[in-house]
Amino acid sequence: MLVIDPAAAGNPVEDRIPVGAAPWDVYVVDGRAFVSTAEGVAVVDLDDRRRTALIPYANPAGGIGYGEYRAGGTGIVASADGATVYVAVLRADGTSVLEKMDVAGGRTVGTVEVGLRPFDLLLSADGSEIYTIDHDSFSVHVVNPATLAARRIEVAPFGTQGGLASWEKPHYGAVDDAGNLLLPYQGLALAVVDPVRGTVTVEEMTANSHQHGTVLAGDALLVVGTGAFGNATGSPNLTVRDLGSGAEEVVPLNRLHENVIPWIHPETGRLYALLSGGYTRDGFWPGITVVDLETFEQHELEVPGRPQSLAAT
Repeated sequence: MLVIDPAAAGNPVEDRIPVGAAPWDVYVVDGRAFVSTAEGVAVVDLDDRRRTALIPYANPAGGIGYGEYRAGGTGIVASADGATVYVAVLRADGTSVLEKMDVAGGRTVGTVEVGLRPFDLLLSADGSEIYTIDHDSFSVHVVNPATLAARRIEVAPFGTQGGLASWEKPHYGAVDDAGNLLLPYQGLALAVVDPVRGTVTVEEMTANSHQHGTVLAGDALLVVGTGAFGNATGSPNLTVRDLGSGAEEVVPLNRLHENVIPWIHPETGRLYALLSGGYTRDGFWPGITVVDLETFEQHELEVPGRPQSLAAT
């Protein structure tokens, strides 16, 4: 895991912290970072900048692999006090579970079956529900973190034809102020999922680009488009969608990216989007694109390796 200062354009990397093989996602809370790797969940003290634990999975990978289809941890979230971690784990046989981990005890204390290959986990605002974004099964699972009871909601605005070979599947999402899940598809549709009623409504999008990373930045939804796949025929871009009006600004990008987070410049207070170059398929590159969300001007930061997931402290 790299610690970077996006304001230091010439040399943004401040530190490098070993976490484990093939890290996928990172979640920051209470002065710690939790990283899902192929081996287990790394616990990182952000003040000391060192890994303090590597919690093994109850469903170990059986071998270390790399790339989008490797077994091990994927999406990850934690409780507000950092005492409990929830991590999606892809088993070697292709099925997936959600594991609940006691951080102090360094062990998994419960598991529940969820959909196939969850790229992302989301947490409700009050921490009472966890949502798994099940890439390969066209679904979201709503999980009670106390009991680990789970229920499935199908989310397939373009249908399920093609199954595992389909491109019209969910990747990442966000939770809006009303508690709805926002899942973009192909720069053509935004699935709005009400996890209480289990209903899905679909709104039009305009980017026409296979979409991955998704995050809220105030009243705007930021979505990474990776180009022409499936029924999307456009180029890589960043969508900035006003949640009130539904109006979209589509910003062309010269490179492929996987994830996006908002970042406020500490000196100017200006809002930017940071896009990671560690795309999960071919086309990844060692860097981060910084996009000014007022002017849409862009510049790149050189970040070695394959930076995939981003979190702000």
